[in-house]
Amino acid sequence: MPPASVLLVIDMQNSTVAIAHRAAETVTVIAGLRERALAASAPVVMIQDQGEGMEPGTDGWKMAPELLPNSGELVVHKTSPDSFLGTGLDAALKAVGATEVVVTGFATEMCVDTTARQALSHGYDVVLVADGHTTSIRPESESESESDSRAFAPPDRSIAHHNEIFRNIRFPGRRVRVLPAAEVEFSWTP
Repeated sequence: MPPASVLLVIDMQNSTVAIAHRAAETVTVIAGLRERALAASAPVVMIQDQGEGMEPGTDGWKMAPELLPNSGELVVHKTSPDSFLGTGLDAALKAVGATEVVVTGFATEMCVDTTARQALSHGYDVVLVADGHTTSIRPESESESESDSRAFAPPDRSIAHHNEIFRNIRFPGRRVRVLPAAEVEFSWTP
């Protein structure tokens, strides 16, 4: 039986897209996935962060124009990297009969990683869309020999690193896949 997949779009808001690596490409990939999910009658859940720099109602807090929620699409507001923590996400996914989440969005090593791992802990299979998540633009000038433990990996390396982690992560009773957007299939049979 095919999974009942729900597309999660994490923090693709004006302020995050403005600092995102490969912003236009990632928005295009997610918009295409969203169209395919809706065509298959699969639910789409927009996750919207709020807090310092992303106060509700401000331009930076709003979703990127290409990803504005349609009526009927669920919007979940969060205040931490975990889209499940203190939100109604788990209840909403259970209410529609979801068995799998297709994870996209910003930022790879924070909200995307945390939400994908929490989805596993909440009983969902996970598809991490390899070309559907991104992180912030970072200076490339830092040398490999620098010992500053606070330095993030360059964006492409961070994305590749997290894709590889999820290709190899094992979670009892759960299926974890890393797929390019072109290989993601939505079939809605909860």
